[in-house]
Amino acid sequence: MWVYGLLLGTVFVLLVISSIYIVRLTHNTIKKYFSNKLLSWIISLIPLLLFVPGLFIDMVNAIVVDIHLIVIVAITKLIFYIIKKITKKEINELLVLSCGVIITSIIMVYAYYVAHNVKETNYVVYTTKDIGVENYRIVQISDSHLGTTMDGKKFSEYMLEINELNPDVVVVTGDFVDDDTSYEDMKNGASGLGLLQTKDGVYFIYGNHDKGYFNRRNYNDDDIKRELRNNNVIILEDAYLNLSNNIFLIGRSDAEVKDRATAKMLTENMDNDKYIIMLDHQPNDYENEMKAGVDLVLSGHTHGGQLFPLGQIGLLLGANDKVYGMETRDNTTFIVNSGISDWAIKFKTGTIAEYTVIDIKRK
Repeated sequence: MWVYGLLLGTVFVLLVISSIYIVRLTHNTIKKYFSNKLLSWIISLIPLLLFVPGLFIDMVNAIVVDIHLIVIVAITKLIFYIIKKITKKEINELLVLSCGVIITSIIMVYAYYVAHNVKETNYVVYTTKDIGVENYRIVQISDSHLGTTMDGKKFSEYMLEINELNPDVVVVTGDFVDDDTSYEDMKNGASGLGLLQTKDGVYFIYGNHDKGYFNRRNYNDDDIKRELRNNNVIILEDAYLNLSNNIFLIGRSDAEVKDRATAKMLTENMDNDKYIIMLDHQPNDYENEMKAGVDLVLSGHTHGGQLFPLGQIGLLLGANDKVYGMETRDNTTFIVNSGISDWAIKFKTGTIAEYTVIDIKRK
């Protein structure tokens, strides 16, 4: 959790710096039009005052938009400064500010669209092991955080879309809900999972948000379990089972569970000739999972980076082994899903919203 604290602290500092910057930039742009210095400073506060109501309506997303605005305006100002040095001509500060606002608006509209339009991402994983069939299809759903970019009913529509893919198994790799998810959305989302038609079932593991951090929901973990089980969703907490005679499925408890079983403990009684799939919400135990002989590890949690460059920062801080996509280390393939939705933030500038289709094929 220290990583999240550091990121939140960084965001707060950036917010303060950006607020000062936008006021000063506005003042430098308009001051020549006013003889009264105090009046020019008061008018320079208008952009900040327009931002303040957004803090009360949706604080997280207001901050996201504000920081993007400041960064893009700063980059725009730098570009115009270089042009000024090359051409030896003065640049109108109002033009710089206007360009920054227009570019930010275009980027954020596109980022909003990306976050609210879910894509299908396909992977093919090859194995030398006998999996019993020519092709075994997994559909992975992760990080729905119901209530952010989709409610429970919209989530259910995507489950009908997934049925068209004829999955052998569907896995939900955590953060199905969070502290802000309503009971209605949780229940409707669970009902949506109940619509899935598969050969080997639907499986769920917990993410770090599912059980809640602040105890402010009007339902608890028992309610979540009841709704999932009523819809034939099997919950795996440091447990495993046979999907077929040739494939094992392991579901790990979240990495924040202090006494969770190690990867080695979960695989020690398994036949290494069998294909082993492990579900682990947070992609930060790759070395141990590789040593445990797991063939395929499916994770979420990172939201694919969500907002550039947060994913890269997470890697540098060692919070995750991977942010997004597929990677093979020795005989283990790792896939990180960017999430069908995301926590609180309604924009994606670093990735896409997705569910993943993984076809395991005999090499």
